[in-house]
Amino acid sequence: MKAVFVLFDSLCRTAMSCYSKTHVHTPNFARFAQRAVTFDSHFVGSLPCMPARRDLHTGRLNFLHRSWGPLEPYDNSFPEMLRDANIHSHLVTDHMHYFEDGGATYHGRFRTWDFIRGQEYDPWKAMVQPPLERLREKYDAKHYDFAKSWKRLQNAVNREYMIEEKDFCLPRCFESGFDFLDTNRTADDWFMLLECFDPHEPFHAPDRFKDRYRTGWNGGILDWPHYEKVTDSAEEIAEIRANYAALMSACDHYFGRLLDYFDKHDMWKDTALILSTDHGFLLAEHDWWGKNLMPYYTEISHIPLIVHHPAHAAKAGQRRSVVTQTMDLMPTILDVFGIPAPAETLGRSVLPLIENEKPIRDIAIFGMFGGPIGATDGRYTYYLYPGDLYAPGLHEYTLMPTHLHSLFSASEMRTAVLREPFDFTKGMPVLRIDATKDARRIPVHDGKLFDPGVGTTLYDIVADPKQLKPFRDEEIERRFRAGIAHEMRAHDAPAELYARYGLVPKRAA
Repeated sequence: MKAVFVLFDSLCRTAMSCYSKTHVHTPNFARFAQRAVTFDSHFVGSLPCMPARRDLHTGRLNFLHRSWGPLEPYDNSFPEMLRDANIHSHLVTDHMHYFEDGGATYHGRFRTWDFIRGQEYDPWKAMVQPPLERLREKYDAKHYDFAKSWKRLQNAVNREYMIEEKDFCLPRCFESGFDFLDTNRTADDWFMLLECFDPHEPFHAPDRFKDRYRTGWNGGILDWPHYEKVTDSAEEIAEIRANYAALMSACDHYFGRLLDYFDKHDMWKDTALILSTDHGFLLAEHDWWGKNLMPYYTEISHIPLIVHHPAHAAKAGQRRSVVTQTMDLMPTILDVFGIPAPAETLGRSVLPLIENEKPIRDIAIFGMFGGPIGATDGRYTYYLYPGDLYAPGLHEYTLMPTHLHSLFSASEMRTAVLREPFDFTKGMPVLRIDATKDARRIPVHDGKLFDPGVGTTLYDIVADPKQLKPFRDEEIERRFRAGIAHEMRAHDAPAELYARYGLVPKRAA
């Protein structure tokens, strides 16, 4: 057996014609949906980028125990399990977070990997004296204040070397993927994760994709919104959204080239193909840009999943409404190769759901470490807030004390104590470290704190898919709270979380 998993970052289902009425041109995603099975109630687990990938590797939620961080010594990792079963696992990625402190253990689990340089603030090209005046003329200071953000300056420097379309990271990722397929498509027993940072911000697409979405904007480049409340003019909002749409269309185009490759080489008969993302993105919906700081609205948490498996080709074009989430992809990929999931895995393979759409969970829970807990049953979505998002008593549990791009500070580490193992740490004790208010962790983002929104609330995402009408209902909330507590117990969540969220204690019957 062989399999390709295409993982985009920040791929909004609302901008995919196979999921939503949209002006964004995405014919190839729709083309794939006709060739595969589309999951309509697929949700995130742990947020954002690297926590989502830890769920993907391990088949279980990790946001209950720690914030953004590497794979832990006790974690199962599906590409490593494939490698141990003599299945060649290969990674193609331009996702620079794999090569920062907080993500440095992921790529090494693959048998081989290729890192495509230059995305976002990847420290790729060294320019000691960049042409600041010329760059300031080119980029809008609202998104590119080079005096305040070295990351945005680094991105502008990187883009100086992306002249032709072939120089962009997206086509280079796909070319690397095609190189792997050219060499290995006739071999058996391999898996490729083709992971593209696009359409994550900055929304930098080749000009030909922007032509469809011209807004008449005459200012500087405006394609990297800060995570904040919307204060932009209608013209600025339109331009930012147009740049995202252009990048979505670019992603669709290159994904279409992969579909062409499958067609040309008749790979549908012996190769599985999976398409998904880690999370979505707010493009001024709910008066917000981005993620990490606001409630996990469906634009962020309700994500695409489309699956082709040769054994289920007769189901092509069908849809499934059963609730699935990111942690289900790890056992799914193992299932593709006939490998049983380890005992610590709490996700469930979605392959049986293609033949028999039977619910695999009552609710799915999701969120960020320390933030509200989201939960959904496919009809309602519930957001459960603690009384104080930044109250003391929250701890990180880890043997890998790193944040996004820094080590834990000395003040954090002075709070560390070694505590007994959790049921999934394979007998390893772990460090318990105070989650201090000033720690460099999400949901603290660039010095901004998580917005409480309307607090604990419900939405009917069938009747109110845009989540414009929050409401409260005691009976529904009681059911969700019981479901959240059940999932926390299944994940051996730390005892202090039950009091934090006002739930039935961990050891209660």
